[in-house]
Amino acid sequence: MAGSAPGLEHSRLGDTRSDRNALGGTVGIIANPVSGRDVRRVAARGAVSTTEDKRNRIARAVIGAVTAGATRIVAMAEPFGIATGALADLRIDAEVEIIDVGATVSPSDTIRAVEAMRAREISVLVTLGGDGTNRTIAGVWPEATLIPMSTGTNNVFPSLTEPTVAGAAAGLVASGVVDPAVCAPRSKMIHVTLDGSTDIALIDAVTLADDFVGNRMPADGDRMRQVLVSRAHPASIGLSSLAGLLRPCPFDEDAGVLVECGPGGQPMQVALAPGLYRTVPVLSHCSIDLGAPVELGGPTVLSFDGDRERTIGETETATAVVQRDGPRVVDVDRALELGAAAGVFA
Repeated sequence: MAGSAPGLEHSRLGDTRSDRNALGGTVGIIANPVSGRDVRRVAARGAVSTTEDKRNRIARAVIGAVTAGATRIVAMAEPFGIATGALADLRIDAEVEIIDVGATVSPSDTIRAVEAMRAREISVLVTLGGDGTNRTIAGVWPEATLIPMSTGTNNVFPSLTEPTVAGAAAGLVASGVVDPAVCAPRSKMIHVTLDGSTDIALIDAVTLADDFVGNRMPADGDRMRQVLVSRAHPASIGLSSLAGLLRPCPFDEDAGVLVECGPGGQPMQVALAPGLYRTVPVLSHCSIDLGAPVELGGPTVLSFDGDRERTIGETETATAVVQRDGPRVVDVDRALELGAAAGVFA
């Protein structure tokens, strides 16, 4: 599927390209075909991300990556044909590999794709999905370097960066022009241990009373009990936005935030989903140092990055800690500034 296109200047680097080819550089593409399409689009007012829109975003990201120095693109095949469809008509000066993991449109597809890309020593992963998609990737490969692009319901971890420049940032890092140690710091993760097993969340671990595992509807504010977040901002959407209204905690702060909720608390209006505000009664909130244990009590349901996945019994307690041991996340603006200063686009 590799090839070159005479006259396609937007995917070529001219005379300087051969110098960077010697450095090598592979960009992986993982697109969740079902992100941005769940029932929360009905319960709230989130936009639906179509297959064609995702193909277009991937095409733009790949063009940017190759222009900035990537020499190899690796993508996953899946039934919706997002990455394969995006790459089919692109005439780019790069090698293309499609990984067939026998995708069936389930979370295990992403797991197998990440395992395959880790085995191939992919330099940078461009992901298309929400917090849940990137949480799956982080669980398999926490040392990965990511450029997460948003299409999911909960979009605190991924960004709304234009795919063209997001891809260019990936190409700059993959080709070695930009050092990930300079523009891609490691992210924070929340580790939650219950019954001897540990789960992770990238943004928020939340306990919900009188809820159930697998519930995909937006959370009811009256059911929220404990909200532990790795980062928070007032402009966020989702369960973590509550902490952002009370005690903002940016990506680079070595701390988390814990909010205790329940009957008798101060009512707060919180954007728990796109176009959906709900009232949450807040009892208290505080900063949590990295590595400091937080006890999450039952009987409740545990939500990780918006997905209800486990229950805590009435006599059980889960222990959560926030650590800076998550994937590296490329600062797209910083990477482009460094690339421009290095004369990559001259």
